Amino acid sequence: MSIISDSLKRIKPSPTIAVTQKARELRAAGKDVIGLGAGEPDFDTPDNIKDAAIQAIKNGDTKYTAVDGTPALKKAIVEKFKRENKLDFNTDQITVGTGGKQVLYNAFMATLNKGDEVIIPAPFWVSYPDMVLLAGGKPKIVKCDEKDSFKLTAKKLQKAISKKTKWLILNSPSNPTGAGYTKNEIEDLAKVLMKNKKVYILSDDIYEHIKYDNFNFFTIAQISKLKDRTLTMNGVSKSYAMTGWRIGYAAGPKDIIKAIGKIQSQSTSNPSSVSQAAAVEALNGSQDFIQERSDAFKRRRDFVVKSLNNIKGINCLTPNGAFYVFPSCKGLLNKKTKLKSDTDFVQKLLEKENVAVVQGSAFGLEGYFRISYATSMDNLEKAMQRIKSFCESLS
Repeated sequence: MSIISDSLKRIKPSPTIAVTQKARELRAAGKDVIGLGAGEPDFDTPDNIKDAAIQAIKNGDTKYTAVDGTPALKKAIVEKFKRENKLDFNTDQITVGTGGKQVLYNAFMATLNKGDEVIIPAPFWVSYPDMVLLAGGKPKIVKCDEKDSFKLTAKKLQKAISKKTKWLILNSPSNPTGAGYTKNEIEDLAKVLMKNKKVYILSDDIYEHIKYDNFNFFTIAQISKLKDRTLTMNGVSKSYAMTGWRIGYAAGPKDIIKAIGKIQSQSTSNPSSVSQAAAVEALNGSQDFIQERSDAFKRRRDFVVKSLNNIKGINCLTPNGAFYVFPSCKGLLNKKTKLKSDTDFVQKLLEKENVAVVQGSAFGLEGYFRISYATSMDNLEKAMQRIKSFCESLS
């Protein structure tokens, strides 16, 4: 009899982490690998944030803190929501975790019973379904078409809701597509949710500040009738280039926040005290660099989208935000190329051209692949040339 639990057998390792690790191993073996799989900014954490962490260490802020966040950080989060999203919360409606991933995991562990359904629009961030499964819930995947920019429509949402539906996950701008929901699109979804009063909404806003072309970010909790049923998750990892600091947070109903704290008290306890001090500075300090970095990401996005669309057999939409593109490789999956799936495509690309990307099927939609352009323009130029050479070699 295996010692491994049945719940663990239901899930698989993160495909994005696996691709990043594979790229590291190949580099260590001397291969000139360009990794386009990692979902983290290549920029450094701003100096004022690093200085705040250093000062916290010097001040002796190296002890346990409150399980779900220091008062100073919770206050900064409350002020952030009010300043940027016009949302009013009290500190007892805020939770802080060791990264946004832990906050989401805690939320599912705290609220899901066996058989509860969670609606997950596909393409989705790879961890959503597995976290739901670990918590005993049932992922209900709703495939979203390229013609709809990979976004969930009100019609599809209504069709997906059942008596067992407990949560809907919304991620805007999205990982893996970069698609952002407009205010009108969110309002259309909200009309459906207002009629289905037992469904809660988990809004993953982690890419809120990385947006382009005058895209106006809007989060569903801003619709007052849904605020009491919405858990709004965010963090400092993407916008502030603080992936390794591991600070995520959420705001929502008091009973859910309290339950999340209970889960966290018996798992990791508090996030790093030093990281929390750094996050206070991130939220309260100058925000000027965010636009500068978004402008740099936009230049990379434009280059990557144009380059991909100049490759025969590849088609790529232009995303509103985040730092990903989600091009189609369907035009190259046929008997002539001997590629049967997007997994074949990415494996052969890595094998022949040393470019690491992630297959679309890992995100719930076959026939695509994800590229992270959170790397240097030099790397992107080399990668686009290699992808072009690979695709041309198939014909």
